[in-house]
Amino acid sequence: MQTSAATSVDAYISGFSDELRQRLTAIRTVVQQVAPEAQEIIKYQMPTFVWHGNLVHFAAFKHHIGFYPVPSAIDAFQEELVGYKRAKGTVQFPHDQPLPLDLIRRMVAFRVQENQAKAAQKAKKGTV
Repeated sequence: MQTSAATSVDAYISGFSDELRQRLTAIRTVVQQVAPEAQEIIKYQMPTFVWHGNLVHFAAFKHHIGFYPVPSAIDAFQEELVGYKRAKGTVQFPHDQPLPLDLIRRMVAFRVQENQAKAAQKAKKGTV
């Protein structure tokens, strides 16, 4: 497990075991495919993708990977998230289960659409 604050997504991922690196990289790859324009940064000490605001965050923990797509995405996909521990803006994917990469892909696409719509609204108002 990570013990120091990473300054890049590469550094964050490299601080974990091979198995966790593979899982984190799989999520990273899905997000990059769905949102190629998004910028990768570290926010709140976890990998974050930003495009017209925060898209998603993710982080490795002892027993799970936390995926943070904001409350609206958790609500939109709540039926598919049954069986996963979740809270207002997060879902936990246990290490002893395969990652639901298709679900993650669709949640990221949902977030891209949300942020795109917000950016368009701001542009209409002339605040961009």
